[in-house]
Amino acid sequence: MRKATVVSLLVSIALSGCGGGGSSASSDSTGGTGTSGTTASTGSTTTGDTSSSGTSTASTGTGTSTSTSTSTSTSTSTGSSSSSTGFVTFADTLPAAGSEGTDVVPAGAGLEDTSKSDHVIGSGTPASCTSDAVVTAVAAGGVITFNCGSAPVTIQMTATAQIFNNAAPTTVIDGGGLVTLSGMGQRRILYMNTCDENLVWTTSACQDQEFPQLTVQNLTFTDGNASTETIPEGGAIYAGGGRIKVVNSRFFNNTCASTGPDTAGGAIYSTNQYQGLPVYVVHSTFGGESTLSNICSNGGALGSIGVSWTLINSLLTYNQAVGNGGNPAASGTPGGGSGGAIYNDGDTMVLTIDGSQLSYNQVNAFGSAIFFVSDDLTGSIAITDSTITGNTGGSWYPTYPQISNEASTQITVINSDIAD
Repeated sequence: MRKATVVSLLVSIALSGCGGGGSSASSDSTGGTGTSGTTASTGSTTTGDTSSSGTSTASTGTGTSTSTSTSTSTSTSTGSSSSSTGFVTFADTLPAAGSEGTDVVPAGAGLEDTSKSDHVIGSGTPASCTSDAVVTAVAAGGVITFNCGSAPVTIQMTATAQIFNNAAPTTVIDGGGLVTLSGMGQRRILYMNTCDENLVWTTSACQDQEFPQLTVQNLTFTDGNASTETIPEGGAIYAGGGRIKVVNSRFFNNTCASTGPDTAGGAIYSTNQYQGLPVYVVHSTFGGESTLSNICSNGGALGSIGVSWTLINSLLTYNQAVGNGGNPAASGTPGGGSGGAIYNDGDTMVLTIDGSQLSYNQVNAFGSAIFFVSDDLTGSIAITDSTITGNTGGSWYPTYPQISNEASTQITVINSDIAD
């Protein structure tokens, strides 16, 4: 067991990387397939069509809804407010949003103002909050809130909501602590991609453009499934280009493809963030119980290529990377199985973890908590006021247990517990 307190390390012996963040050796573990456990039950009202509608076409940007959005007034229903954090408390019995951390949230990383809505989904009853209404409002963009009544509600998404690049420059989706969006185990829930022509190209540099920018807050995502999508990553959210921010939100039982050396992001997959600015994940929960795991080949909760992440006061527990063979894939294996909570691959990038807990995540190959490979050896990790314990499986831990990284990676650890 290794405990880390105030430590700053720069280890100079580099392990050889390969391709998409390859490990230095193949895994000896077997290729477990993993299951997503039981479907999250909120005791809330469920709306929308619960019948199977086949595979979503979200990854190609086709098939948008033609329904009209509802209102421009302000939503009236929210969960209860927590005076200690300023975040609403979710009105159900599932794990709360966020860890016990109290680290400072920097300007620009917190909640967006949704007091003036561009679109209000619903007219005061659960039945008025539909998948079509969500799809239409998200396609239009702007500030989106909900008025589905005073009790928690689950909206069954019969189609994937898509961010169009030529719509509003910013989209904020605020569930008020009452709304769950469910992919029904059949489709991804939310999709944005500046390089998807079907979502309209708006610049000549789609891989580095400032807009659109997406914020999801006070919202729960459950049973998203990207495994049959053209891009089989990001079970709940795929965020390519522009920027994405996640605040006071929860992710349960989301999945993506179970094999592949670089396939990642059971809950969220991100790439091409504008000017390399970080994805903020603030006071949010991924998993939280053993029956609510987010699962993917790599990165049970979060996956990315070339993206910096800043996690603040967040909880990532019981997520699973179920691929087998690592990256590059060992001979005779499909590859994957790295990064139980986080799979961070690419070149220059920074992983910052403040006031957060990463525990009880599982892998078959490498990085039971974190897989971090900077191919050009310029990336770094900073961990403050955090707990990384009880994650299991895998190998290749040159600096700290449960974190797989090139040995030359700079890792700064302050007031944190990193232990088997």
